[in-house]
Amino acid sequence: MSQSSRSGDSPKPLDRQLPSEEAADLLALTRELVVREILPQAAEGEAEGGFPRDTMRLLGRSGLLGLPYPEEYGGGDQPYEVYLQVLEELAAGRLTVGLGVSVHTLSCHALATFGSESQKQAWLPDMLGGELLGAYCLSEPQAGSDAAALSTRAELAPDGSGYTVTGTKAWITHGGVADFYSTMVRTGGPGAGGISVLLVPADTPGVAADAPERKMGLKGSPTAQVRFEGARIPAGRLVGTEGQGFSIALSALDSGRLGIAACAIGVARAALDHAVEYARTRTQFGRPIAEFQGLSFMLADMATAVEAGRALYLSAARRRDAGLAFGKEAAMAKLFCTDAAMRVTTDAVQVLGGYGYTADHPVERYMREAKVLQIVEGTNQIQRMVIGRKLTG
Repeated sequence: MSQSSRSGDSPKPLDRQLPSEEAADLLALTRELVVREILPQAAEGEAEGGFPRDTMRLLGRSGLLGLPYPEEYGGGDQPYEVYLQVLEELAAGRLTVGLGVSVHTLSCHALATFGSESQKQAWLPDMLGGELLGAYCLSEPQAGSDAAALSTRAELAPDGSGYTVTGTKAWITHGGVADFYSTMVRTGGPGAGGISVLLVPADTPGVAADAPERKMGLKGSPTAQVRFEGARIPAGRLVGTEGQGFSIALSALDSGRLGIAACAIGVARAALDHAVEYARTRTQFGRPIAEFQGLSFMLADMATAVEAGRALYLSAARRRDAGLAFGKEAAMAKLFCTDAAMRVTTDAVQVLGGYGYTADHPVERYMREAKVLQIVEGTNQIQRMVIGRKLTG
């Protein structure tokens, strides 16, 4: 089975308990778009490194870019439990698309949750409708895991009309293709209390993205440094209040980690499906290799990891939907699901043997893509720190 033939296969429908008929319709719509629009372009798009901007616009017009946000601004008013399962479906088709939706949703969080009514009415409909694509600018070359040490500076003009922003952000997903950057900047003194959020239009003079990083995988999703060189940002683009930025950033990351968990299970599921199909059709010693106990046990472990990961991210999502604290559970889901995706994709390559190591099958791409999910939105070592601190108070 070649990668090109696999790119046209439909993801296997899952027997799931969904909270509403509307949720079931959303998942059916997502699967239809994956089969018709995303899978046919996935292999070639990743090989060429092309970002699927038209696909993101299509998802916006289809109502899939603003699922967890209020309907009055163009969102879907869906619980996170539903939104994350949509992300899983998209990532199973192409991680660049699933991760792109997750990052865009993360980029809208500050405005949707902490913005003023006039700010929401002015900008949120185009964000949720797919006309404006977002990026989330927190990390810096010298402030990755230690985000509170960021140094990008925003100086308020004496007349209070706007900020002059100077500094560099690093590892920015959608850097160079985004229309706006939700940017954490230092407006006050050192530490977390001096950080604020500015909603920066990408076409602002003095804002520029460097060439995309040359990455192991996820080549269709550009990652770049974004430089601010005396960029003038109107004061009306401050989200929340000065000094509130770090708490806004952390609240977004708790939700974003659930998005990464769902994407990881999508990639793992795609690898599992391909490995199972290959094992059923590949014969050795006169019978399908799926009948050999050593290999069937491997498939069983892979399937168990996928199911366990989905159960964990859905449990955390239901806590969020119920208004309960979910930071620890989000970190657990991100940790477990991304580690599981790395194991499952590695095992999928092993199931295919030499064929798994070639680009004729997509499992080698899944394996390369899974690696980055253990790193983004807080490395898995950071997740363990978060969980440990929550446990010990």
